[in-house]
Amino acid sequence: MKILPPANIMINSRNGRGICMIVGSHVSIRNGYLGSAQRAVANHASAFQYFPKNPRSLSIKNYDKEDAASCKKFCKKHQIQSVAHTPYSTSLTPPEEKAEMTIRSLLNDLEIANDCGSIGVVVHYGSQISKTDPLASYHLMLKMLNAVLSQWNGECLILLENNAGTKGALGTTFEELIQIRSLCDDPGKIGFCFDTCHAFASGLWDGTNTDALIAKGEELGYWEHLKVVHLNNSKYPTGSKKDRHANIFSNGFIQHKELDSLVTSPLFKDVPFILETPDDEGISHKEEIDKILETWGR
Repeated sequence: MKILPPANIMINSRNGRGICMIVGSHVSIRNGYLGSAQRAVANHASAFQYFPKNPRSLSIKNYDKEDAASCKKFCKKHQIQSVAHTPYSTSLTPPEEKAEMTIRSLLNDLEIANDCGSIGVVVHYGSQISKTDPLASYHLMLKMLNAVLSQWNGECLILLENNAGTKGALGTTFEELIQIRSLCDDPGKIGFCFDTCHAFASGLWDGTNTDALIAKGEELGYWEHLKVVHLNNSKYPTGSKKDRHANIFSNGFIQHKELDSLVTSPLFKDVPFILETPDDEGISHKEEIDKILETWGR
């Protein structure tokens, strides 16, 4: 099969928008950072996401800087955008004994992603840490973000991701995300990652309120700082607060017409869509990307 050019594939003009769609998936760094970019091209993608190190560890990685530089060069040549994702154990509301370790780990993630030429590093919004003080989590998040960003001068951003509502319903609204960013000492170093499954699970977006969702984001200034969309369907109904991703065109509760209303919005014409869907449940990421491009990208 012929590999499609990975840059700026036009969405069909049934609505006269003629906007571009940038799409890819999460890929492994098993073969290095350059290898992950090459995997993206093989998947017909124009973007990809990766873990900069072991996804189950906060340890500092002594990485191959030449490999990272090669990844950056390759992405520039092939017009591919990339984004990193912090390890699963990363939390902006960690227990006290893990705070310094988390700060060092985040700085390590930012350094790796910056050398790879990535847009930013996705970090999940914090969780509730106190039953008696509702503001404790927000104060800790600000402390953590300020500690990291005061030591960071690279181009790579921290990208705050909306939550699905598990482990305490924090980070499920635009207001929370905007407020944390605006209260940080250096908000210019922070952007946003919008996850469709998380928004659906939390009830922020129920599939039928796209116009209201877009209007609210515009009113608060959320979309102007959006850098990436995690394009995921949901294995559970809206409002379930369960973070379980499903494939875009099957086994999900978000209907095609509901995704269509969001994906084709001109707001996202320059924003990469990243699949975090299963690739072992009947469809591979390559096949899923091809189907997305056939549906929305040509």
